Amino acid sequence: MSKILMISPEKCLSCRTCEIICSFGKTNEFNPKHAAVNVLIYEEAAIAVPVMCMQCENPSCKKVCPVGAIEFNDAGAVVINKDKCIGCRMCISACPLGNIIYNGKERKMVKCDLCGGEPKCAALCPSGAIQYKEATSTNLNKKKIIAEKFKEVFGEAIE
Repeated sequence: MSKILMISPEKCLSCRTCEIICSFGKTNEFNPKHAAVNVLIYEEAAIAVPVMCMQCENPSCKKVCPVGAIEFNDAGAVVINKDKCIGCRMCISACPLGNIIYNGKERKMVKCDLCGGEPKCAALCPSGAIQYKEATSTNLNKKKIIAEKFKEVFGEAIE
């Protein structure tokens, strides 16, 4: 069975370790601006939420890519083929979480690729707010419940 990223916002410390390690893995620089994960902080509610690609089964970003640069890899992760990517940024608009970024230095898009099956954000999250777990029916159900909560707060993206 495959694995999925699980987010537990109630555990997030807003330390931003996930952003730092992701940016270093993607660009060899400690710069959260280049991370494929962003910690959104809601001071009114006193919570922080790590937001990243949730590896959709039917990704909108893949549908809108004019050159077919977004594809599934052998492990089932949604990835960007940098050789095909033209940096048009259409995928940013299509992503319901808005978590695809443009790397101006490379002129290419960047998104979570699960670090080749060993996501460093999950491995190094000090509180366990990000975990990489087996895709059991219980975990998938929890993921859907969290997605519904996000949909209530942010609204639903229309294709």
